[in-house]
Amino acid sequence: MGEVFNELGYVNSRLYFPDGLSALEYLHKTTDLPFLILSDINLPKLDGLELRRKLHTDAALSLKCIPYIYFTTAINQKAVIDAYSTSAQGFFIKPSKMEDVKTIRLIVDYWKQCAAPNNFETVS
Repeated sequence: MGEVFNELGYVNSRLYFPDGLSALEYLHKTTDLPFLILSDINLPKLDGLELRRKLHTDAALSLKCIPYIYFTTAINQKAVIDAYSTSAQGFFIKPSKMEDVKTIRLIVDYWKQCAAPNNFETVS
């Protein structure tokens, strides 16, 4: 993924977590506001579906309005239904290496153009 983001020229810092629990702990501690979360469904300790549920039902984390997009190889109708039932903003199938750049560009370009709560500067 790092290579894809570098190839696209996205200089934003990126964080990668070995499991869903580590990501959740980070999001609870940080004051940073991530641009988006790309999550696999199949994560150790806390899978992507449960991570999304926790983010969506935790009042403080829910207020951060971080777009949550599944990017996974786990593709079947149940997985897609389960993902959207957690109020995810997208579900993308991890493509072959050749298509990674196109898919990531599509996701990032969409969220850069989208009028989302986090796209506004804070006014004091």
